[in-house]
Amino acid sequence: MKDFNFYAPTEVEFGQESEEKVAQLVTKYGGTRVLVHYGGQSAIRSGLLDKVCSQLQSAGIYFEKLGGVVPNPRLSKVHEGIALCRESRLDFILAIGGGSVIDSAKAIGYGVVYDGEVWDFYLGKADATQCVPVGVVLTIPAAGSEMSEASVITNEDGGIKLGYSNNICRPKFAIMNPCRTFTLPPYQTAAGVTDIMMHTMERYFNPDCDMTITDEIAEALMRTMQQSVLEVLKNPEDYRQRAQIMWAGSLAHNDVTGNRNNGDWATHNIEHELSGLFDVTHGAGLAAIWPSWARYVYRQNVSRFVRFAVNVMGVQNDFTDPEATALRGIEAMERFYHQIGMPINIHELIGRNVTDEEIDLMTRKCTLDDTKPQGRFMRLKAADVKAIYQMAK
Repeated sequence: MKDFNFYAPTEVEFGQESEEKVAQLVTKYGGTRVLVHYGGQSAIRSGLLDKVCSQLQSAGIYFEKLGGVVPNPRLSKVHEGIALCRESRLDFILAIGGGSVIDSAKAIGYGVVYDGEVWDFYLGKADATQCVPVGVVLTIPAAGSEMSEASVITNEDGGIKLGYSNNICRPKFAIMNPCRTFTLPPYQTAAGVTDIMMHTMERYFNPDCDMTITDEIAEALMRTMQQSVLEVLKNPEDYRQRAQIMWAGSLAHNDVTGNRNNGDWATHNIEHELSGLFDVTHGAGLAAIWPSWARYVYRQNVSRFVRFAVNVMGVQNDFTDPEATALRGIEAMERFYHQIGMPINIHELIGRNVTDEEIDLMTRKCTLDDTKPQGRFMRLKAADVKAIYQMAK
């Protein structure tokens, strides 16, 4: 078993009345002048934004609002938030939304207290030593950013989507009310569950699979997500199943289901180029890539894919032919993706054939012109990444 460090400092307030604690929690973690950061119109239409701001106002907490965060959050919005925080001397960032808003908030937090360009962190040119504290009111369970150390930002100049991880950005608190997810569209619900499962799968498929209790937790989470998403697609206001999904999103990315440092993450990094180039929903992009990645790498550790097939996807184990069992597990995942409305290839994702030129561009960016291999389950060079894009087209 590999040595590891586990760090999950975020305080979670979970339940139907959890938003009532927002001002109390902001104050607890030192917020006196707050940036309320959110996405589009849903936070306004639902009344959540007004409710949160009203509570801050009643508590005498000064705040400024900055909306407009989009999926695959943009560096330009981060720059806007940094400027506003500096101009108004804001000392706390409250993200209302899902992973895109939270990731944007984290990036703003880095940038406010950094003399250089915040994009330096995502390029690997610098390492953050400070971050303005971030709190979260979660509305979209998917990314797990509410308890993680990760932030992913898209630079519009070149469509470059990069992630940066640092424990200092982990949110101080996360408020989670499953009722706030009742109105999520079916596609967004399904894409969110796909992302949640993939955060665990990236950790599950790794070369250091010798922690039995962690494997059991991971498998239980993935089985539960399959059951829960099918129930909420039939009944969007099923509180119990919405709650399962919301809590699983956090557990899948706070390292309970496996150490991030020992994970694979090739599917995520290969998908980031799809999101950067075509601006697709991240979870859907993961579904479009994973089956091809799995078929390309499964022979590296067939027994791992057999365990996944049997324990997660419910496939009958053919002890005489492990490869056949492994492949049936991949096929079962494809059927599940289609069952919940997710694509299983790039054509289904973007509605057309991806060109060879686009594949070459994504391959070059993903591997930094073959200088940055991807994955740990199997180390993927540029030729391997290109082959996976070709298989997925």
